Amino acid sequence: MPRLIKDGVIVENEWALLSAEQIAESGIPVAGKIIVPLTQWLEQRDEMIARGDVAVWLEAGEEPEAIAADLDKLPLVAINFPIFRDGRGYSYARELRKRYGYQGEIRSIGDVLQDQLFYMWRVGFNAYDVRADRDLDEALAGLKVYSVTYQGDVHTPEPIYRRRPDWHSNKS
Repeated sequence: MPRLIKDGVIVENEWALLSAEQIAESGIPVAGKIIVPLTQWLEQRDEMIARGDVAVWLEAGEEPEAIAADLDKLPLVAINFPIFRDGRGYSYARELRKRYGYQGEIRSIGDVLQDQLFYMWRVGFNAYDVRADRDLDEALAGLKVYSVTYQGDVHTPEPIYRRRPDWHSNKS
């Protein structure tokens, strides 16, 4: 079974990623956790919601707004990075967390590299399906590159200068 990084540890990947071509060729399996493209979700939304073990993947250019009304029914949203230089997925993850309040798993898929993981975490990703040609243990180290950040993020919105204790208020 393939593995991935989720919530800071390496775990077995329980979800099968199904492309539109796979679905057209073999159909949707009747059981098992699956991640389907947004177009498939939109076409068969009610049936997939009834299953309860279906997640959606967004391609670059497919906005989170398309699934905003269904987020409470989605245990996972995968965001594809077609090439590592395509940064739209960062905005999508942040929007899912901050604008829509999504609490489920946000997984990066596609051309995901170790150097990106820390920055992905800062915008809301909590699972990373790293490229098969990369070492997961080395990639996991990418989440611990920095211990302190200057800017705020989805976990700690305040910049560092607002996080400091107020030394002047403790005068005796």
